[in-house]
Amino acid sequence: MKTFHKIVVPVSLGALGLIIFNSYSVGIPRGAVAVKNFDIKKYLGRWYEIARFDYRFEKNMDNVTAEYSENPNGTVQVKNKGYDYIKKVWNTSIGEAKFVKDPKEARLKVSFFKPFWAGYNVIDIDDEYQYALVVGSSLKYLWILSRATSIPESIRQRFLEKAKKIGYTTDELIWVKHNQ
Repeated sequence: MKTFHKIVVPVSLGALGLIIFNSYSVGIPRGAVAVKNFDIKKYLGRWYEIARFDYRFEKNMDNVTAEYSENPNGTVQVKNKGYDYIKKVWNTSIGEAKFVKDPKEARLKVSFFKPFWAGYNVIDIDDEYQYALVVGSSLKYLWILSRATSIPESIRQRFLEKAKKIGYTTDELIWVKHNQ
């Protein structure tokens, strides 16, 4: 019986690690390219979530914002806030982001539940850092962000076209209300 546990437990933990790694990957989808010459200082501050795919952490949320600020150790604090319109409560989640490699490349990893990290890749941004297209590590995660509660139609079309070329099903996007 002891031999059985010595063999099965490591294999089970390895399988669990593989499942966790695949669920919380810090990669970037095939065909997506992170912004080069990225300036994190310009990116800091408040962003409004304009559109996203539905997933469990933001289920039934509107009025969603993300606020990025620099931590003393050089990482980035991520403060997400949104209104659950079913439960009628505000939810806040605080996490940490850090660059995957080069701080001039907009490939970050973010964690709200350490030790699990997920990909956060800015793949398009305007010159003034007013509008951003962000993707996770797979085609399940995509966000359109703006410094204001709306975006110009030209930016919306630019981001949607880029996302479609990569393989995103953009007709499944949730367009977030900002009314509070």
